[in-house]
Amino acid sequence: MAEHRSMQRAALLDAARSLLSEGGTEALTFPALAERTGLARSSVYEYFRSRAAVVEELCEADFPVWAAEVAAAMERAGTAEGKVEAYVRQQLALVGDRRHRAVVAISASELDAGAREKIRAAHGGLVAMIVEALRELGHEQPRLAAMLLQGVVDAAVRRIELGAAEDPTVVTNAAVAMALGGVKG
Repeated sequence: MAEHRSMQRAALLDAARSLLSEGGTEALTFPALAERTGLARSSVYEYFRSRAAVVEELCEADFPVWAAEVAAAMERAGTAEGKVEAYVRQQLALVGDRRHRAVVAISASELDAGAREKIRAAHGGLVAMIVEALRELGHEQPRLAAMLLQGVVDAAVRRIELGAAEDPTVVTNAAVAMALGGVKG
């Protein structure tokens, strides 16, 4: 029975990712989740109390995966500068991942304070990854620089997600250039 519930929960989360990725916030409804998974709508409520609870669980499941991918890319880089580049490039490469698109589709205002705090903490962990590389580059305020660097990444993510006129590669290269030019001192 526990294995069945676990499989159903995973199916609901996967359906939520797809719905958010395909149609944004409006698409994530309990009737749509029920339809995608073959469950009765009332059964969906047995797993999640609200849309925000679905998103909170998606974040808990997916943020560590993204962070591990960013950390692995940084590990492969041989220099502090290479780590900064990998930090930016890997995050922007994840924009196309439907797990990322799904979570971004929900506005933080729809989440309760606890869920927003978990998301902030997860982002804080991501930012913390780059502080040492910035220190190695000689930055006097590496934590501040890391937060500003993440702002560049976040702006590039939004630009790519909007389907801006520029190719995502152009946006990525511009973000890398800004990051590397801006963190050197």
